[in-house]
This record gives sequence, C-alpha cells and structure tokens, in this order.
Amino acid sequence: MPPPETISETVPAAPSPLNWTNPSQTNLTVPKAARPQVRMAPPAKPSVARAPKPAPMITTWISLARWAAEHNIGAPHRISDLPVATYAIGSKYGVMVMVIGGHGATWNGVEINLGFTPEIIDGEVCLNGLDLQKNLEPLLCEPPLTFGTNRVIVIDPGHGGSNTGTHSVLDGRFEKEFTLDWAKRLAPLLETNGWKVFLTRTNDVDMSLSNRVEFAEAHHADLFVSLHFNSAGADINQAGLETYCITPTGMPSTLTRDYADPWSEVLPNNYYDAQNLQFAVHMQSGLLRVNGLEDRGVRRARFIGVLRGQKRPAILIEAGYLSNPREARLIESPEYRQKLAEAFANALK
Repeated sequence: MPPPETISETVPAAPSPLNWTNPSQTNLTVPKAARPQVRMAPPAKPSVARAPKPAPMITTWISLARWAAEHNIGAPHRISDLPVATYAIGSKYGVMVMVIGGHGATWNGVEINLGFTPEIIDGEVCLNGLDLQKNLEPLLCEPPLTFGTNRVIVIDPGHGGSNTGTHSVLDGRFEKEFTLDWAKRLAPLLETNGWKVFLTRTNDVDMSLSNRVEFAEAHHADLFVSLHFNSAGADINQAGLETYCITPTGMPSTLTRDYADPWSEVLPNNYYDAQNLQFAVHMQSGLLRVNGLEDRGVRRARFIGVLRGQKRPAILIEAGYLSNPREARLIESPEYRQKLAEAFANALK
C-alpha cells in the first residue's frame, strides 16, 4: 500500500504519516474538559476561490459582562459553585454555559470546547478575545446557518479501497463499508429536501484527500461533510459521537495527535470559522437526538487534510466507536445507519 498522502507542506513532519482512521492511529481520546451538567456527475467548472480572511491574533482578556452589553445580549449570571463556578449567558439564539478554569462549555446542551479557559479577573468573568470572536459571537450573536435555493452539498464517505479505515471489534468489517452505506442512504433523503447532492465516491475505491477537496470545489459545494466511524484501539470502553472543524487561527486545537499545531497558521477553511462552528454544533445536536450516544462534543483540529483546503463550511463527523462492542453492534445495523441518515437530513431541512 502506498503511504498516505501528506496533509500539507505547511505542517511540520510528524512521527508517522497521517491516516485519519488507521487502526494503529485512531485513539482520539482527548482528556474530557470540565463541563456543566449523492449522486456522481462530471465535474463542473471550478468556482473562483475566495482568499482566506486572516484572523487577528487576539491576546487580550475581556470582561464577559462588558462584551455582552456591547452586543446587546443578556449579562452572564452565575448558576452554580460546585464542583466549580459555572456561568450562563444567553441570547435569542440560545444559551451557553461555561466553567471557570476549564475549556468545557455547552451550547444549547451540546458540548463545545473553548480555546482558552475563562478566568475571574478583578472580580469579573473574563474570556480571551479570540474565544469571544470565534466561539461566542457566531453562536450568540449571529443567525443560524441558512441556505437559499440551488443548494449543493458534497458528502464524503471516509476511506475506500485499500484505505480501509478502522475495523469492527465484533467481526472485523471495515469502516469504509459503513461510511459508504451511510452516505448512500443519506443522499436521496437530502435530495428530497431540495439539496443537490454529490458523493466523493460511490463504490469501494480509494481517493486521495486532495482529490476530495478538489471534488467539492469542482462541484461548487455550499457544504462539505466527511463521514467516519471512530476507534480507540484496544480500549473497548471509549464511546460517543464527536464532530470536528478546523481550528481558528491563533487558537490551540482540541486534538493534535502529536502533530505540530502552529497557532499562527492561516488555512483556506479559516475563512469559514463562524459557519464551521454553527454547522458542526447543529449536526452534532441533530445526530445526538436519535443515536443515544455520549456527547463527545464539537472539537477543533488543524491537521485534518480533508478540511484544511475547503473553501466552504466543512466538518468531519465521527459517529460512534467501532472499537466499542455496543456501538459497533449499532453501526453494523442497517436500521441504525438509516437512523443516522434520517437524523442528518432532518437537521438540514
């Protein structure tokens, strides 16, 4: 098998080549932060790419109450002291709850991860300005992500061909089979809802990460979603659903997997930081309503090759652990994969 594709020339060399769900590299365990309780078609002419919008390197700490007043939303209020001080802040779009001294937060009940821990400074709750700009403002101050007519979505069934992905702890069946089946069930449901749908692959073939990005560009996609199932190697207890989007410039990633994490790096997909977060939270919430899995949250990573070069809102979903016997049994069920497809389609109605 040829070595996996290099993610980007801008990423320093890693200890070993990246394969997003190679069984030997798939322990996506990140210490849980403290938290409050398709159809193929000939490629179209590529669209004109918009240049990434550089994010300012914000290092200041800002009073959350002052920020809320400036944005005409309700002031933060303390809702708990145990086990740690917990604050909530809301707007007409929803409620965010965060803890002092921890990265964990929730948005309308869905776990997200802040880049920096909130602190009490001179008696006031303060957040890093980049968290306010990249996490709070898109969710509390901006309308939810919407699309007009002629909507195009590219669904990317992870892996394929010799790139098998991880495997089921139950019988060894490969991730590539389940991601493709999920995508094929999803495509007609989205089409019924008015989406024009393209799949990066419709059979068991390998496809490079760069070709998946180019495919979305050639088909003028409004959204891109890469579908995966997870593994924690020999740890059969790891469980849950998580959704990834690219880390904003200037912020540390939730997951690095021992790769360099250059905070100053500006990626093409960083132009869509706000939409990425809105999209990821919305899909995480929609899938959690039906699958009954643990919420592992919306997470940030900047080494994921299939997202880095996207010039549209783009996310990667890990919809359960094939290394966990209970979740593997669900994932192997066609009825469960149909439920995942329906939940995804309903979230985009």
